[in-house]
Amino acid sequence: MQGVLLDTHAFLWWCEGSADLSKRARQTISQAECFVSLASLWEIAIKMSLGKLKLPASFERYIPEQIQRNGFSRLEIGFRHIAGCAVLPWHHRDPFDRLLAAQAIGEGLSVISRDSIFGQYGVQRIW
Repeated sequence: MQGVLLDTHAFLWWCEGSADLSKRARQTISQAECFVSLASLWEIAIKMSLGKLKLPASFERYIPEQIQRNGFSRLEIGFRHIAGCAVLPWHHRDPFDRLLAAQAIGEGLSVISRDSIFGQYGVQRIW
């Protein structure tokens, strides 16, 4: 099975064992090599600073613990990912999702997300 990129909500829902995560997404995460983008971690940090998200522990502790505990790999943001955003059509205005789409395209990854917008970019979405 090829690697998959977790959308921010998929990463958080997996970590908290949320029933919001689909059965197919849950099964894929348990079997595939999973990546968490630094873009998602940045999004989480912003939402925390705005008071829109609360984690069970500090960001500095919770995020690295969850990545390690679950055997996930961090996907760094490279210049070619950012350059990929420059040529994406404007199907979506969310900068985090646009970067995730560019990373998925650049790395040949499917995305685990409930957001169907990824399909419009030609990215295989698993949900």
